[in-house]
Amino acid sequence: MPKMGDGMEEGTLLDWLKKDGDTVKSGEIIGNIQTDKATIEMEAPGSGTITGFLVAAGETVPVGKPMAAILGKGESLPANWGSGHVAAAAPAAEAPKEKELVGAGASAPVAASAAAAPPSGRVAASPLARRIAEELGVDIASVKGTGPGGRIVEKDVKAAQSAPVARPQVAAAAMVPTAEDRSVKLTNLRRITAQRTAESKQAVPHYYVSVEVDVERLMALRETFDEEGGGKLSVNDFIVRACALALLDMPVVNASFNGNEVIEHGAVHIGIAAAVEEGLTVPVLKNAHTLTLREINRRSQDLVARARENKLSLDELSGSTFSISNMGMLDVDYFAAIINQPNAAILAVSSTRKKVVVNEDDEVEIRRRMAITASFDHRVVDGAVGAKFVNVVRAYLENPTRLLS
Repeated sequence: MPKMGDGMEEGTLLDWLKKDGDTVKSGEIIGNIQTDKATIEMEAPGSGTITGFLVAAGETVPVGKPMAAILGKGESLPANWGSGHVAAAAPAAEAPKEKELVGAGASAPVAASAAAAPPSGRVAASPLARRIAEELGVDIASVKGTGPGGRIVEKDVKAAQSAPVARPQVAAAAMVPTAEDRSVKLTNLRRITAQRTAESKQAVPHYYVSVEVDVERLMALRETFDEEGGGKLSVNDFIVRACALALLDMPVVNASFNGNEVIEHGAVHIGIAAAVEEGLTVPVLKNAHTLTLREINRRSQDLVARARENKLSLDELSGSTFSISNMGMLDVDYFAAIINQPNAAILAVSSTRKKVVVNEDDEVEIRRRMAITASFDHRVVDGAVGAKFVNVVRAYLENPTRLLS
């Protein structure tokens, strides 16, 4: 298991893309591993024949543990290799003969990462894809996978469901709920999310500040950008820009608690919470304070798209100094987010609503309003400071031309 980052201590093998006896070339993708931050394609560290698999799909192992061997011409596995040996699953007819893999010399173990292919006859599909297939009445075996190693993912099932193919007659029965409990094994990402959120709630003294933002001017400015061309801006682009400027105004919030000291970060790196197939991930928009609205839009879209395809580097998933969780597209009135450590704060954004409000002239109007709630680490940010910060963000959003500078 290779070390893919300074903080990496273990990785989970997702699937092998090669089977026992296959010839591989140095740099060729042989499988996928999942760290606590991302799913990463694994390259062969050398050329030869891959064999001697020691780790199966789904296993989590520490960095440095041998997972397989790559044999050069004339090499064979060491005599003591094979205790706990796990063969890569492949059809019996394709399994190479032992004498074809064994030569005169011996090779050292290769700490290569790759992920085990599904057992013969079993369809390679994510748990979410299987559940959606059951709900939609789609035969999972008939779906073509586009995920790593041909793995079937959510979008593949939905695409198959919309295709003009007759749905199985048992679809209705498959959707009928049963009284039986079902055990669902945690994915590595779900396990890490559970661990990190529990640690944050237990270790960080959270408090919350909510305000309501009038977004009429923001929406009007957004429509102006749309008319100019160059792609539509999202409400989240304005929120990221407003938070970046507010953090420059109040660096005490752009900080982290570090034992006996508080570190105020010089740059603003904003984590953007993104829902992916197997859980939640937070790609990081580096140096957000230096970006225009258009640049924020382009970079955010790219980060989130690649996050959902598991194509982000570890650097793109680490180093945030502040985070934003936006559920505005999910029709919610209010929510509070858990702080993404080591950040001192996170902003939760709810849906925009049309509301009847009384303006400064005591006249009744219908205005578009949006609730935002900030969660703060009380060890770093005092209550009055948190309240001031949320109001600074609101001021930027309600006067959006200030976001253009």
